[in-house]
Amino acid sequence: GGSYLGSRAVIEALAATDAPPVEFAGQNLSARYHSDLLARLAQKKVAVNVVSKSGTTTEPAVAFRLLRAFVEKQAGTDAAKNLIVATTDTKKGALRKVATETGYRTLPIGDDVGGRYSVLSAVGLLPIAYAGIDISAIRQGAIDCKTAIDAEPDPLKNPALFYAAARNLLYNAGFTTELLVGFEPRLHYFIEWWKQLFGESEGKDHQAIFPGSVEFTTDLHSMGQYIQEGRRFLFETFVQIGAEGEPVLPLPGGDDADELTYLQGKPLTEINRAAYEATALAHRDGGVPSQTIEIPVLDAYHLGALLYFFERACGISGYLLGVNPFNQPGVEAYKKNMFALLGKPGHEEKTAALRKQVARTPENSVIGFGG
Repeated sequence: GGSYLGSRAVIEALAATDAPPVEFAGQNLSARYHSDLLARLAQKKVAVNVVSKSGTTTEPAVAFRLLRAFVEKQAGTDAAKNLIVATTDTKKGALRKVATETGYRTLPIGDDVGGRYSVLSAVGLLPIAYAGIDISAIRQGAIDCKTAIDAEPDPLKNPALFYAAARNLLYNAGFTTELLVGFEPRLHYFIEWWKQLFGESEGKDHQAIFPGSVEFTTDLHSMGQYIQEGRRFLFETFVQIGAEGEPVLPLPGGDDADELTYLQGKPLTEINRAAYEATALAHRDGGVPSQTIEIPVLDAYHLGALLYFFERACGISGYLLGVNPFNQPGVEAYKKNMFALLGKPGHEEKTAALRKQVARTPENSVIGFGG
């Protein structure tokens, strides 16, 4: 469900190529996705960590039914009890009831921890640890970041306050979309986590900055033109990683047919850095405000600090906007509609009304292909 992006962000960024594989389910309802997943797992020994505060959110509940049946068939019902761990509410909820009755081992989700803020709790740390990543270093990075933020009252020197205030000023100046920009593919799911964090925390009362993303240099060949010369409602936040710890991969020599002889011997990290600097300057000259957040090395400690930094800044930014950054009432609307359309008991009256609406959908509002 909504809790998976944090752990996936860390695993995709830091896991070694020979680390134990971690698969994800319950973030969508695609039959093909889950069928392919079960096929991949058929010849493997599988353990399951089901994460849900309530146990009734449709996506993770559906996935857990599928995977629970798979593990019980593969290992036997009794053995499966030792292969399933439930991360859930400490006292209440459907998953807590199932875990207690079945004898699954459990980890807690605090009442005051929402899914998008949960990566530094048991929700995120168990799968991250399974992937062979040092969770003590992640926690220490987060703790040290918190200590530094707490100790600095000056908003011009406090990075979380500065970032939140800068976003608020830009929003009030008409810059209503923020692009988080990475030049490192390993940050793909980190950027996806950031979009969920800010989108779900701030998108209320028909206001807030829209959190978008681009991944350069790839997206320079698709979105670069729009950012450079399109409408001026965008601002960029670059996330940069220092060269420390990165592979030293110098460009080899060759003939100059590709006109790259001048780069011979330069490490790819230096070329990528120049691409960032050139892009930031070009977009700034084109009227796109930007700021850069940089960590010296992409490791567990610094990623832990970066996770906490954005969580803390998100809370501050939400309060500056005048919304509660820790609830998400809007996501209930689609859930109630889905329960009704699927015929969940207790939703009968709404079921009939929604099915009438679906039946009245004009034919010309649906575009179909094929015969």
